[in-house]
Amino acid sequence: METSQIKEKILNGQLSLGIELGSTRVKAVLVADDFTTVASGDYTWENELVNNIWTYSVDHIWEGIHTSYAQMAKEVRETYSVSLTKIGSIGVSAMMHGYMPFDKEGNLLVPFRTWRNNITEQAADELTELFDFNIPQRWSVAHLYQAILNQEDHVKDIDFITTLAGYVHWQLSGEKVLGIGDASGVFPIDDDTQDYSEKMIDQFNQQRGVRQYLWNLKAILPEIKLAGETAGTLSTAGAQLLDPSGELQAGSLMAPPEGDAGTGMVSTNAVRKRTGNISAGTSAFSMVVLDQPMANVHRDIDMVTTPDGAPVAMVHTNNCSSDINAWVGLFGEFAKEIGVDLQPNDLYGALFDSTTRADDNAGDLLSYAYLSGENITKMPEGRPMFVRTPNSKFNLPNFMKTHLYSAFAPLKIGNDILANEEHIKADVFIAQGGLFKTPKIGQQVLADALDTPITVMSNAGEGGPWGMAVLGLYTLAKATEPGVEDLADFLDHKVFADPEATTVNPDPAGVSGCNAFIEAYKKGLNVELAATQSIDL
Repeated sequence: METSQIKEKILNGQLSLGIELGSTRVKAVLVADDFTTVASGDYTWENELVNNIWTYSVDHIWEGIHTSYAQMAKEVRETYSVSLTKIGSIGVSAMMHGYMPFDKEGNLLVPFRTWRNNITEQAADELTELFDFNIPQRWSVAHLYQAILNQEDHVKDIDFITTLAGYVHWQLSGEKVLGIGDASGVFPIDDDTQDYSEKMIDQFNQQRGVRQYLWNLKAILPEIKLAGETAGTLSTAGAQLLDPSGELQAGSLMAPPEGDAGTGMVSTNAVRKRTGNISAGTSAFSMVVLDQPMANVHRDIDMVTTPDGAPVAMVHTNNCSSDINAWVGLFGEFAKEIGVDLQPNDLYGALFDSTTRADDNAGDLLSYAYLSGENITKMPEGRPMFVRTPNSKFNLPNFMKTHLYSAFAPLKIGNDILANEEHIKADVFIAQGGLFKTPKIGQQVLADALDTPITVMSNAGEGGPWGMAVLGLYTLAKATEPGVEDLADFLDHKVFADPEATTVNPDPAGVSGCNAFIEAYKKGLNVELAATQSIDL
């Protein structure tokens, strides 16, 4: 699209803004109606461990949103010589799960408890047994029920609970809603009604610990919206909150707020049955849109939905790239010590490229990339650890390949359960995330780990907020145009009609080598567990 055309669309408010609050970055992406990115801004942040709770403060949340939006608006002014005053549609996405309870006055009752906290084991176990449905520790209902079991004083004052995306959307629009994908990580969804399971809500409300409270669970949960449904408009107060400069006008159509899993499915065109996608960052998850029901309840497999409500089997791991980032940072410090100042992409590229010379099994080295507890391997806390024997082949290629294997190890363990016990497997996984910015290296390791072709699209590093902006454009189209297709067809025919993508297939030697690594990795989990028990934070 020509610059003059983009400028006209900016002046007419014909663009969509996607905001995503991820684990390490808050990003604002402005997208045109041909799905190209017009401008973007971001803000780097990290969760904090406060009183043994992983959290982000409310002030930090809004600082991230203001900073990323201001950068994006500045890019619009500098590139197109106009101010951003009108936006056609806005969508907010964020890390799924977690716990944000509010009282009747809208006050947050306890600091935001993120998905990263493994503090709800008793609640998750009891609810899984009660519902005969897997409730992971990070789900919002597990956090709520654990607070009840702990007899936390704030529970009696709850008027509303939501996720991070739901909170930001509420502040911008006044609407207490969630997209169904994000809602499916709050409480189980009934596939037939595409709403919270009434049966399970009744079971929850009848629990002895719950009956003492005046509130009813259904009344404190956000209303569910499907992709394409209108979820309110940007209020005057919301416009001021989003853009304190006062330039942005109210009235933008709001898309249903989604979780990062939902935006990952959209940005990788993986909402149709038998499609799958993988997002790899601070955490990692894989998702397969089901064409058959699950036969059994698995504690390592989440049942969630696409943004338009189709059932999805999700493997979610709490850890992925953080330990790699720490080691790469260490190598960067060493480079500076000897007078070499490398750009991050060059540093990652050199280290990742070295793995092409590694042994298939990574030289019998082991790494556990656990900065936090890991649900897949039942690890209560994080103790990043590297282990080798005197006979291991300790060199740089094997060292880096070990850390790539380790980053994907919990994801592989979860997917092996899905493939071997449920006979459910995607035809191909479409992957996104910073680990794939170095061409083909992480992609090949992941293909070998999952024994499945891996496709990476050109937007692999920035998919989430762009995917949320696409959902905004879909909402706008559904509201203004007759006969708009369903989401899968909209993505196929409009958004991804001619995608730029590369696919790598599993290498048999790599598959065998990764399997050998994983067997050693599983045997060594007792050592990692001993570290959590012996080394205090």
